Amino acid sequence: MTVIRTLYESFAASVAEFPDHMALEVGADRLTYQELHEAAERIAAGLITAADGVPRRVGLLAERGVLAYAGYLAVQLLGATVVPLNPAFPAARNAAIVTAGDLDLVLAEATGQETKALALPAPVVPLTRTPTTADGNGIPAPGPAGPESIAYVLFTSGSTGTPKGVPIRHSNVSAYLSHVIPRYELGPGSRVSQTFDLTFDLSVFDMFAAWGSGATLVVPTRRDLMAPVRWAAEAGLTHWFSVPSLVSFARRMRALKPGCLPALRWSLFCGEPLTLQQAEAWAAAAPKSTLENLYGPTELTISCAEFRLPRDVAEWPRPANGTVPIGALYPGLAHLVLDAEGRPADDGELVVRGPQRFPGYLDPRNNADRFLLHDGATGTSVPHSGDAPITDDHWYRTGDRVTRRDGHLTHLGRMDQQVKIRGYRIELGEIEALLREQSGVRDAIVIAVPDTLGDLSLEAICTGPDPQPEQILSDLRSRIPEYMIPRSVTVFDELPLNINGKIDRKTVAAMIAGRRG
Repeated sequence: MTVIRTLYESFAASVAEFPDHMALEVGADRLTYQELHEAAERIAAGLITAADGVPRRVGLLAERGVLAYAGYLAVQLLGATVVPLNPAFPAARNAAIVTAGDLDLVLAEATGQETKALALPAPVVPLTRTPTTADGNGIPAPGPAGPESIAYVLFTSGSTGTPKGVPIRHSNVSAYLSHVIPRYELGPGSRVSQTFDLTFDLSVFDMFAAWGSGATLVVPTRRDLMAPVRWAAEAGLTHWFSVPSLVSFARRMRALKPGCLPALRWSLFCGEPLTLQQAEAWAAAAPKSTLENLYGPTELTISCAEFRLPRDVAEWPRPANGTVPIGALYPGLAHLVLDAEGRPADDGELVVRGPQRFPGYLDPRNNADRFLLHDGATGTSVPHSGDAPITDDHWYRTGDRVTRRDGHLTHLGRMDQQVKIRGYRIELGEIEALLREQSGVRDAIVIAVPDTLGDLSLEAICTGPDPQPEQILSDLRSRIPEYMIPRSVTVFDELPLNINGKIDRKTVAAMIAGRRG
């Protein structure tokens, strides 16, 4: 029987077994497992004092440094739920997440007047190396979190303009870690990259696949990420994990030379489609590395499908869309591919259930139409109305279109208007909702247009009496993260319609591409 551990129990087991092994490297900072454990205990004691008890949900607003990771572990030690916030996001975005998440307090890497400038609708506790406690009490005992407790909540783009909270249970992560840690041969001596911001769920793999096995988490500085291949080589990484767009960046910088990453044993990519060209370039650079393409929405806990590319490039599958397949679902997960009528098919929407499926959105209203019941054979689907409990029998609708060929799945794109830019999941409807709020705008759409290298960028198209593109972009920058900002705003007299009277996005995309060319 598989043992279900909370995130802190997973880390604590490595502290007990490997106390003097290196747990974390961030630039020049080095912390052993015991030292990181003690840092987390000190911060946890400060949280108890600030909250006058154990808080329920804690925001974490910090750059990826020693304090951020110790703070993350401190929240887990207390048995509370961590909600990562991003210092690079506009204040209004972080404030909206604090409100939607109903946070008790925010642990922030700032002091004095800086914390006041955050303008967050919750008490802010400064995150420091030596937090002080008012009562002088000792080290807190691990909190009462259990398998069904919520480990973390991440907020993704919402089609209504409001971010959606995705709560993930400890049991969800435990099921995930029990698969990936042995699969990727993680343990003492492994050196794992950490290229993701803490608001990106793939960062949870980096942290707890490493800390749950006695490996070392190696965190790049922002300067390192400007030369990621050189950093990976100099840091002696054994395990690489990133979005595929980092491969494109390295290729543009002419940094991905054959054989330049000889120490890598495993290379993992997730967050957006991995093209065959990207995979070939990386495989040549890391010839001793096993390369896998992973897939999974936040709601299915980090990743839920995998495809391992053969060492011989001549044996690689060549799907028509030029991307590496997503392969097969993890053991213990069940999936169906359903056509538009909800019948099993070889091409359609991927739906999944099992131990990695989240329990439902923080706001139950977001559950409507995202879950369904199905007999798994010939029956049609029964969409969830949003007002009934989510059970283990419910399938989660990923919104992703896949096809089944040669025994594995290939990702064909989104069923809706959601896209991924540099690995970030973006609901175009959220940006469109904000555009329509602008003065002088009547209607608006946002499309993702590929460039000559196949990378996507966003373009906004507006109609109305007097849209002001520069003013529109300026307003958006104060409300949403930079990765959601369109490259430009184009004004149309009218949006083209198809024969059904719907906005013809394909025609708009072709028109924008033509203007670029």
